[in-house]
Amino acid sequence: MGQKLYVGNLPYSANDDSLREHFAQAGSVQSATVITDRMSGRSKGFGFVEMGSEKEAQAAIEMFNGKDFQGRNLTVNEARPKEERPRGSFGGGQRDRF
Repeated sequence: MGQKLYVGNLPYSANDDSLREHFAQAGSVQSATVITDRMSGRSKGFGFVEMGSEKEAQAAIEMFNGKDFQGRNLTVNEARPKEERPRGSFGGGQRDRF
């Protein structure tokens, strides 16, 4: 089973294909996704790469963490599971205050 990596400090010019190509130097890439803003479609400056094995993921971390990619020094580490955020009111008001 593959290992998912968080990739931060991506240049805004990066896309899924350039990320996949770059990480392929460390081994087989199962998926590569640059996270984009829903409204503008512009990169948010981070993404996720899923490597083919834990060994390849570790190699990618060692090869690319802190190293230059298109003029930016990447942050690469194991991705953490997505945390659930409470959904509901956005008010934050002080209705019940006396």
